[in-house]
Amino acid sequence: MKYNKTLLKMQRNEITEYHIYLKIARTIKDEANKKILTEIAEDEHRHYHKLLKITQKEVKPNRVKIWFYYLISIVLGLSFGLKLMEKGESLASSLYDSDSFGDIELKSLSLDEQRHEKSLLNILSEERLEYAGSIVLGLNDALVELTGALAGLTFALQNNKQIALAGLVTGFAASLSMAASGYLSSKEEAGENGGKNPLKAALYTGITYVITVILLIFPFFVFLTNPFIALGVTLAIALVIIFLYTFYITTAKGLKFFRRFTEMAVISLVVAVISFFAGLGLKIFLGIDA
Repeated sequence: MKYNKTLLKMQRNEITEYHIYLKIARTIKDEANKKILTEIAEDEHRHYHKLLKITQKEVKPNRVKIWFYYLISIVLGLSFGLKLMEKGESLASSLYDSDSFGDIELKSLSLDEQRHEKSLLNILSEERLEYAGSIVLGLNDALVELTGALAGLTFALQNNKQIALAGLVTGFAASLSMAASGYLSSKEEAGENGGKNPLKAALYTGITYVITVILLIFPFFVFLTNPFIALGVTLAIALVIIFLYTFYITTAKGLKFFRRFTEMAVISLVVAVISFFAGLGLKIFLGIDA
């Protein structure tokens, strides 16, 4: 067959995804989600056998891919792992629906892939996604406030140990403040319509803030001789954090990546630049020598 290589690739993808969905289904406790994933796995298995009738050739699953998505789902959450898988499902759907394939059987598989996508969009209610707002609150504030503070302190003090100490004190106090704000905000929501657990919301906000603070201040302990290099590395780390978190949350929630990443990155960098020059201005105005 003219498209035999493509069909074999698709066939291997189907048997691989069968094992992935089945393996993940066996690890989750929610019976409704387990049932959906098992049904999708059975569909993938059926797709494999339909393709097998055409290609007349057995193929083995991609074991590396199976373990990759399984571990991703365990470590980073079921929603993230499945939505990452969903991108592959969308690709398979477009291939099956392509005019390159005239076979009615192949075209019918496209409907199954589209149905899988809808099922995955409606599946799952994970705690880490329910508390995404609290994580964003801690992450955004830490990135904006601390990159700004560190930029200002860098020019004002130009001493890495002093900058790191001031940053740690500021970050620790701010993390407690943000945790308290997260607690009060969630308590108000819970009182109105049974929202998030206030204590959990506070912990997600505070812990996220503290982790971000540690990552941003770390370069000032490494590059002791040059605070400006340390600041540059800190800003690079801030961009990496923004990139990774934005990729995670937009994948898990099926949102657009670029706009969210750009928004967070621009805000953090603009605040850092303004604070940097504010530190310079205050140093000159107050007549302080580093």
